Amino acid sequence: MTEETPGFEEKPDVPSGATPEDAEPEAAAPSSEEAAAPAGDDANRTTALTAQLDQVRTALSERTGDLQRLQAEYQNYRRRVERDRVTVKEIAVAGLLSELLPVLDDVGRAREHGELVGGFKSVAESLETVVAKLGLQQFGKEGEPFDPTIHEALMHSYAPDVTETTCVAILQPGYRIGERTIRPARVAVAEPQPGATPAAAKEEKADDEESGGGEEV
Repeated sequence: MTEETPGFEEKPDVPSGATPEDAEPEAAAPSSEEAAAPAGDDANRTTALTAQLDQVRTALSERTGDLQRLQAEYQNYRRRVERDRVTVKEIAVAGLLSELLPVLDDVGRAREHGELVGGFKSVAESLETVVAKLGLQQFGKEGEPFDPTIHEALMHSYAPDVTETTCVAILQPGYRIGERTIRPARVAVAEPQPGATPAAAKEEKADDEESGGGEEV
């Protein structure tokens, strides 16, 4: 019969070469790299979000620029269409009024000869009112300086009483719509007589001589 020795307790078997501390390992403390990992992940996420935000801002800026360019092109298109519409209207009105100029010339000649009477007078005045509403303007007066851009000289002469080329007779009045000349005024012009002193200059010279003569002692 086996007897147990008092004072001794059974211990678990421990492998040879192992210490008691190895037999009961404690929980390992987290390393410094593992502690810094969460902070590094946050920084990476912040960088990624910042990059995405920059991309969104860049895309928004590009789309805004595209929208502004489209808006500017549309405004230019509207102005161009409006300008073309006005031009087409002016050309159409000018074409119509050009066909009526011979009739207006007949009306003018009839008025000069005193033949614009009765119903013909009413019709002529109505026609002149309508063309005036369409913007037709008559120009050309005797005594005004000759302007080759609006006058067409059909007759030429010399006159001692003019100081520049002057319209001395209106053979056919000119017509315009706004700044557009439909027909130049057909006129007779006179130029200063070569070598002749204009009458105004002669009078001024005579006045000078009289005033000078009075001052002499």
